Amino acid sequence: MKSILVIGMGRFGTYLAMKLTELGNQVMIADKNEDTVNHLAHHFTDAIIGDCSREEVLAEIGVNNFDICFVTMGESFQSSLEVTSLLKDMGAKYVVSKSGSEIQSKFLLRNGADEVIYPEKDLAFKTAVRFNADNIFDFIQLGADYGVFEIKVPREWVGKDLVRANVRKEYGLNVLAVKKNNSVALAASDYVFGENDHVIVAGAFKNVDRLKH
Repeated sequence: MKSILVIGMGRFGTYLAMKLTELGNQVMIADKNEDTVNHLAHHFTDAIIGDCSREEVLAEIGVNNFDICFVTMGESFQSSLEVTSLLKDMGAKYVVSKSGSEIQSKFLLRNGADEVIYPEKDLAFKTAVRFNADNIFDFIQLGADYGVFEIKVPREWVGKDLVRANVRKEYGLNVLAVKKNNSVALAASDYVFGENDHVIVAGAFKNVDRLKH
């Protein structure tokens, strides 16, 4: 369990804070809009109404007590930049700031952000990869050319176990798990692939793209 501060309760900040709470973390939210905070406050450990670009507001919060501070303000990049810089100056342990462009990302990193998230770019990339191929249902990018993918079992694997399918040697992929009827289990070497199975594999994009159904 982590202690987390989320500043900026737009759609992204709200979804982020809700999910972090669902995962068992202690989450405090902050926003200058009183109606927004009052509407959301009961979902979280604590909430504060205030303009976090003002040093006295952050001092009241005690930002150095949180494991992670998220800056998810979307209406003003200048405010986001100021809050990011203030957080670091006031001893925040780890600052993650939301960006809307590559140039914003560079400024945020130069002004105190330990990490930058660029949701629109990440979602666009994921959507492009997902719909570029008929066999990819979900994926996590691990690098420029590698990832973890959920794919439908290729026809040539059906009726074979992991050893007979020779996945690693023939396709350059590592099977991590099998998904059957929305239930996921680690891949056993003697598991026989079924026609409707999905598999979780790790490997290069180009090797996943080679698979046909």
